[in-house]
Amino acid sequence: MTTTSPDARPSPPRKRLVVVDDDKLFLGVFAANLQAAGYLPACFDDSQAALAALLAGTHACACVLDLDMPGLDGLAFLRELKRNGVHLPVVFVTSHSSLLFEEQALREGAAEFIDKSRGPGIILHRIGLVTQQRQPAQSVADAPDLQRGHLLLRRQARRALWNGVDVSLSRTEFDVVLHLATAAGRDVGYREIYDVIKGQGFVAGSGEEGYRANVRATIKRIRRKFEEVAQDFDDLGTYPGFGYRWRGYG
Repeated sequence: MTTTSPDARPSPPRKRLVVVDDDKLFLGVFAANLQAAGYLPACFDDSQAALAALLAGTHACACVLDLDMPGLDGLAFLRELKRNGVHLPVVFVTSHSSLLFEEQALREGAAEFIDKSRGPGIILHRIGLVTQQRQPAQSVADAPDLQRGHLLLRRQARRALWNGVDVSLSRTEFDVVLHLATAAGRDVGYREIYDVIKGQGFVAGSGEEGYRANVRATIKRIRRKFEEVAQDFDDLGTYPGFGYRWRGYG
């Protein structure tokens, strides 16, 4: 009979990731890195086959996509998921690291966009931020909605509404708005916002404050999305040289 130490604890279930990349060499190496980090990767070198599997009900906590793939590229893949009601965090891991590609992917709802050249440590860290529980102290199902003036944040559904109109924020953008709206009336610094985007203590960019460009780009996308539903939107203010403030109360 096998005995179990009283201190032994069951291992946490491994998180399944659907990984799609037509580069078979990269796919094999990346899958090994994911397995070593405790994930359970389901790998596809054919984007059409991966999409069919997800639409057929394959369970995953996130989908990791290349951008440039034959037949069905990454952005088209993301659009098909949304069109078919598959609400799954999508992380792009790609060698096409242009800011224009990144902005388009995030604008269309990607949760993260990572340059392959950043290396496995950074890639795994940022995938971890997407797949981890964002609200460990309180279940999402129990989290109350937040109202700030015309803004309503539905935490369970991760949706933002302005005067009842849906604002198509990505997961990261929603988290930033939630953080700012929760602190409405207080100036929130660049580093604090960057911690929401990338995680506590994450270092990126050039120099001690190289993260500011990333924060500015995120805030710019958020403003643009609110302005698409409200031309007079002015609730997200700037504190020059320091950060941002959500002005809306109520």
